[in-house]
Amino acid sequence: MAAIRVRDLRKSYGNVEAVVGIDFEVAEGEVFGFLGPNGAGKTTTVEILEGYRLRSGGDVDVLGHDPARGERAFRQRIGIVLQEAGIDRYLKVAEVLDLYGGYYPRPRRVGEILEITGLEGKAQEMVRTLSGGQRRRLDLALGLVGDPDLIFLDEPTTGFDPSARRGAWDIVRNLRTLGKTVFLTTHYMDEAQELADRVAVIAQGRIVAEGPPASLGGRDTATEIRFALPDGSEASDLPDLWPASVAVDGARVRVTAEEPTGALHRLTGWSLERDTPLVGLTVSRPTLEDVYLQLTATAMATVAATESPTDGGVAAHAEAEIAEDQ
Repeated sequence: MAAIRVRDLRKSYGNVEAVVGIDFEVAEGEVFGFLGPNGAGKTTTVEILEGYRLRSGGDVDVLGHDPARGERAFRQRIGIVLQEAGIDRYLKVAEVLDLYGGYYPRPRRVGEILEITGLEGKAQEMVRTLSGGQRRRLDLALGLVGDPDLIFLDEPTTGFDPSARRGAWDIVRNLRTLGKTVFLTTHYMDEAQELADRVAVIAQGRIVAEGPPASLGGRDTATEIRFALPDGSEASDLPDLWPASVAVDGARVRVTAEEPTGALHRLTGWSLERDTPLVGLTVSRPTLEDVYLQLTATAMATVAATESPTDGGVAAHAEAEIAEDQ
C-alpha cells in the first residue's frame, strides 16, 4: 500500500508556479529520498505533505488523510525531524522526551527511544552539554517519541563528521526494520544512495526522474571510460567507437557506452597498435551525483529556454520558493 500518494500537485506563489503538477507515490515501509537544488520546489512539497502549507491544486493522500485538514489523527501518525529544533537547553534529555511524548496518546518508552537513537547513558544529561551529533540524535528522538508510522527527515546529517554520519545512517536503517516509512530530503548523494529504496529528483517544480538510486537516469546501463589523449594524437585519430558517445575536453576523453566491452577492445587495440599508452585509463559507472547534476542542469536549461526574458523565469521560480522557506 502507498503511505503517500500525490497526483497533479501544484503550488503557486502569485504568478510563479513553484510546483508544477507532480505525481509520485511512497510505499509503506520504504525509505524514499526526495532530492533537488535550492528553489526547486522541494521544501514546498514536503510542507504540503506535512500539512503546514496549503496546495493550489491536485490531490494528496498521506496515511489515508488529506494533510490540509490538519486532523489530530493525522498529526499523531507522523514524525517530523527538522534541520534544527528549538529545545530548552536546560532540560535533561529524558525530560525533553517525556515532555514531547505527553502530546501523543501512545508514546514509545524513553529508554527504547534512547536505544534506537544511540543516546543510551545520556538520559540525565542536560541538552546544553550534548555535542552537535548528539543534539541531532535528540532531534531524531523527538521525531520518534510519538511512535509515528511516517517520519519526515530533513537533511538529517548536515554538519556531521563522517563517523557521525554513518551512525545516523544506522538509525535510519533501524527505522526500516521497525516498519516505519521514511521520507528523506538530503543534499548528500552518497546518503541517498546508501539509504533510499527509491528517489525522486525535483527541479524547477517538476519531477525529472524517479526510481531506485542504482538505475536513476540510466546509471545501471551506462559506463564511462576516461583517459588522456596520447601525445601527438588528435580526437580525430581515435577509432570508431559507435554506438558509444565520445566527448573530448582538451586532452581528456570521456566515452559513455552501454556495452563497454567492445569500446574497450577497440580502444586498447588502437593503443597497442600505436604503442602509446592510454594514460589515466579508468572504467566506471556515473555516480548518483553525476546523474543528479545532469538532470537538474537539463531541467533548468529547458525551463530557461521556454521562459520569456520578462518573465523572470528560473530566477523568479527560485526566489518564490526560497522566500517561502525563510
